[in-house]
Amino acid sequence: MSTQTEQLTGLVDRRRPDGPSRLEEFIDAMIDLGQTGQIFGEHGIGKTATFFSHIARAHPDTALVYVPAANLTPDDLLVNAPVRDPGTGELVLRQLVMSQLKPGRPFVLLIDDSLQAGDTIQSQLMQVACNWTLGEHDLRELGCVGVFLTDNESLAETSARRSDLALLDRMVTMRITANDTSWRRHLAAKYRPWDLTGVFALWASLPHGLRELLSPRTLDHVLANAREGFPLRWGLPLVDGERLRLAEPGPDGRPGQNRTAEILDHIARAVGAPNPARIADPVRQVVRAALRNRWTVLLQGPPGCGKTELVRETVREGLGREALYFSLPVTNVEDLCAPVPAPDGTLDNLLAAKFTGPEPKAIVWDEYNRPKDKAAFAKLMEITQEWSLAGRRIGNLRAQIAVQNPPYHLGRKLLVSRNNIAQATRFTASLEVEPEDIPANEWLIDRYGADAETVLEWWKHDIDEEGRAWITKRTLERLIKLHRRGLPLEMATVYLGDGEYAPVPLTALIDRLRGRPVTGLRELARDVDAWEARLRRAAERSSEGGADSDVVHQILANAELSQLKKHRAAVVRLVALLPAKLRATYLVGASEKQQRFWTEVFMTMRKR
Repeated sequence: MSTQTEQLTGLVDRRRPDGPSRLEEFIDAMIDLGQTGQIFGEHGIGKTATFFSHIARAHPDTALVYVPAANLTPDDLLVNAPVRDPGTGELVLRQLVMSQLKPGRPFVLLIDDSLQAGDTIQSQLMQVACNWTLGEHDLRELGCVGVFLTDNESLAETSARRSDLALLDRMVTMRITANDTSWRRHLAAKYRPWDLTGVFALWASLPHGLRELLSPRTLDHVLANAREGFPLRWGLPLVDGERLRLAEPGPDGRPGQNRTAEILDHIARAVGAPNPARIADPVRQVVRAALRNRWTVLLQGPPGCGKTELVRETVREGLGREALYFSLPVTNVEDLCAPVPAPDGTLDNLLAAKFTGPEPKAIVWDEYNRPKDKAAFAKLMEITQEWSLAGRRIGNLRAQIAVQNPPYHLGRKLLVSRNNIAQATRFTASLEVEPEDIPANEWLIDRYGADAETVLEWWKHDIDEEGRAWITKRTLERLIKLHRRGLPLEMATVYLGDGEYAPVPLTALIDRLRGRPVTGLRELARDVDAWEARLRRAAERSSEGGADSDVVHQILANAELSQLKKHRAAVVRLVALLPAKLRATYLVGASEKQQRFWTEVFMTMRKR
């Protein structure tokens, strides 16, 4: 035992500045000594990633068998099954071990997040950690040369701690920080030709509390978004529906000064990247980036705004095929995979057919924070975190997009589950989607024509912001359908119970649908000569325009692109008479197609 102690305490002293990290040296030592290694460290500092990179580099003939303990069910590791005895020919009961534990060559077993596993799994894992056995199987005989457990001690991520001295006395334990892994080296290589020296200096200068929030994993995501020209805040996770704030806790435990904007702007300057407050068409842009870069992204937005349909449409355009779609409230474990005995006497997992095959794939996880049960969510977490299912990589998986609702909407609590920061930081980009980010209006106009235009003009002009929040795009479609069938429109709105519907007055909509005179883009184009004269008079009175200028500007600003194109000639004539400061607003925050349209309009104006 003294020789082992000397070898372990000498780890730090023997390290070279350009040599392996402290964790990498610990891995090598435990393999050489044949000891179980237990590693505690904060989330997102590169514990798991270090095992994958170091084993492949330093032990090329050794496989790494990764077991995400938090995502396991009892039958994943070991199951009793009837098999025919080769000697007697009789059926006997044997314990079948998961096929990954028989890779056919030496292997290191990495058990990740073991403290988050259930009680039954905990018992199985402790047998592995203490004796290197599982049921009737000796892992050494199967080729195991190392067993490691990695965990985070934070009670925010696990409700369990090992306290049994009989277990604790079987392992060599190491506590690490971000400085004990090689995350800087990996990020520097990943983001070449950027020089990340300034970014690393900023991170090192932050107080401990902020460094823990801005973990290396989160910093990686911030840089990934910066490289795409996205807002850097998209790299910060959504924890329980709220964007993570980079604010160090004070002595009383409450968050101190919010330094999020300051830190993200500093990172952007250090790498020479923009940090826009927002970008046009964000949902399509981030889904396309996910397909290009093999990202997992999270979209959170209010119900009924069209998030899921836009995601599926964008994936279809990018892949040339439909996304693999799962709605979590109705997804069972058996919909993903199922354990079955294999001919070689191991326990194999059959994957759902849609996960197999060489074709490119993208997965859409709808209602992500409404899982049917814990077992299904555990399997889901393995896919989103490790891009594998039951330990098997999903071939040619290009992207994963999770879609969910916030915990609260319109002051009401939604029935969604909570997450912790370790789970939340698995997404490269996390977006808070607003209804205006979804081009559902064009879809409604294309499908329902003039009726959709009328309903949308009511939605834009006749109700306030709270009313628009109650009337989602899904509700707008129901209003159109009920109008066409001559049914009462109130039935299309959200029913709250006890005879009460969403508190939105529908009188103005009913009047519009009955043909009450209103002013919209159609009416402007129909009477363009008169409106042109009114705008000239307003311009003669003041360079700021007048009430008529404001009416025309509001109609043009709220019109959909298809409507603007339909009445292009009238738009050119009217825009030319608006104050310059109003014309300039049409390019701000507009999509690429909208900017192209307005640029062409302005060029046409100059030629007149």
